[in-house]
Amino acid sequence: MKSNRCFSWRGSRALVAALSLVASLLVDTASAATHAIDIPPWFRETFLDFREDVREAAKAGRRLMVYFGQDGCPYCRELMRVNFSQKDIVEKTRRHFHAVAVNIWGDREVTWTDGATMSEKAFAARLKVQFTPTLLFFDEKGAIALRLNGYYPPHRFHAALDYVAGKQERKISFADYLARHAREPASGRLHDQPFFAKPPLDLDRSRRPAARPLAVLFEQQQCAACDELHQKGFAEPAVRALIGKFDVARLELFGPERLVTPQGKATTAVRWGRELKVAYTPTVVFFDAGGREVFRIEAYLKPFHLASSLDYVASGAYRDQPSFQRYIQARAEKIRAAGGRVDLW
Repeated sequence: MKSNRCFSWRGSRALVAALSLVASLLVDTASAATHAIDIPPWFRETFLDFREDVREAAKAGRRLMVYFGQDGCPYCRELMRVNFSQKDIVEKTRRHFHAVAVNIWGDREVTWTDGATMSEKAFAARLKVQFTPTLLFFDEKGAIALRLNGYYPPHRFHAALDYVAGKQERKISFADYLARHAREPASGRLHDQPFFAKPPLDLDRSRRPAARPLAVLFEQQQCAACDELHQKGFAEPAVRALIGKFDVARLELFGPERLVTPQGKATTAVRWGRELKVAYTPTVVFFDAGGREVFRIEAYLKPFHLASSLDYVASGAYRDQPSFQRYIQARAEKIRAAGGRVDLW
């Protein structure tokens, strides 16, 4: 009997150990599943109460950085494998920020700075996260000091980190800061396209009630991503077909060119760019036939996502599908079902 009790205890202990191991594995799996892409181990696991996260970061002499990502996102992968593989970027981020990750399709509970609680996916929808990765940088009081809507290559990401870490949002616009501190080798010229509207630019949509949607492209001469847009993006047949559905105007960010905005206001490229808070180049701002902004691209994009952005606006899908990410998924599935190839990167 004693032997049986001893066997039973040992069996129970083994069973408990096995169950504990399974539970541990399940917890680890669930934890891993909450994130879309492999997250660096120095990202913090929190209760996603951003009031607490902001306070804890401030107490440590840092600021809060919130990353929004998703599974299968090549730009998220680029951020993690390229930007966060560079020692200086990692050291700078860890020295000045507490980093937290949010899955835009996740179900964990999030508490926003106003005390409202919701799921990760509802939170991403509330903040209108249209591109991944999206990064929010908070100041010590919980206000957003900077928002990056999409992927920034390392040299521009460095500048963004310095901008927020140095509390430069109190002194200078991010557009001006980026122009000064993120110089890059590039062609040094603006490229022309046959579909660009000829100056002087009168973009007043009230004078064109039946007009096509308008795409306004902001570029700079010293801009490698602008060079790539013209060499690869606009050379893609799908992009060329879709761009023909728009009126397209190109402006030099910080340039003196005079124009009339879609709302009928006379201004200059530099003033309008500041008013629209354009920082990254190339940026494309889309307006409907009534002159209302409906969408924008303001980060690095490959041809498939560029074409998807054009299609999203030209088709009017933005009116019925507020999530650009869901639209992309459906569009990719449709192309594949028709036997086409989808090259996300």
